[in-house]
Amino acid sequence: MALSVSSLAAALSHLSFPSTSTSKPHQASLLRLHPSTSRRAVSLALRASAAEAAEPAEAGLPAEEVVSVEEEAEEDALSGFALRKYVKQRLPGGFAAQRITATGRRKTAIARVVLQEGTGKVFINFRDAKEYLQGNPMWMEYCKVPLATLGFENNYDVFVKVHGGGLSGQAQAICLGVARALVKISTANKVPLRSEGLLTRDTRIVERKKAGLKKARKRPQFSKR
Repeated sequence: MALSVSSLAAALSHLSFPSTSTSKPHQASLLRLHPSTSRRAVSLALRASAAEAAEPAEAGLPAEEVVSVEEEAEEDALSGFALRKYVKQRLPGGFAAQRITATGRRKTAIARVVLQEGTGKVFINFRDAKEYLQGNPMWMEYCKVPLATLGFENNYDVFVKVHGGGLSGQAQAICLGVARALVKISTANKVPLRSEGLLTRDTRIVERKKAGLKKARKRPQFSKR
């Protein structure tokens, strides 16, 4: 608080006030000379006081909570344009130039998956998976089921470019793509993934509508007369 008062006093000291003999219009013009300086000083003082108030609060936190706060700050920093730039740095040359790639399909969704050694992060269309999948736990679980089956959920980062279909179909397409990419890493991964049914392409799609019917098989109500 002392720092804020001193900063305010320093800001006010730079202001130039006219003498009482000057006219009112001239006085108003002189008072408009340094509005930006005073506003800047006030904002700096408020920021300094807020930082002083936050320092003792952070000092009293345990080490684990401080680490979690720092991780959350890093995740917040990786958003929007910064996240897109980060993904492009991790994938030089684009998706097609990477070594471990695979394609997964479900319904009308097509997902191209790239695996890299990392800490278990998932990025979909240059966005965080939790944000892209709207925080749905089941859809997010689809992306990590193949990794969890082999115990690699914290060993690889997953980069995905997906289009077509809805979020549910896209999540299942990502699941198939991740499983196929793990087989490319080592053929020994094929047996446990096959036993869990993670390498089987689900061919079920919506049946097309027929002429004269309301839907694929739903008919209009029959009227005898």
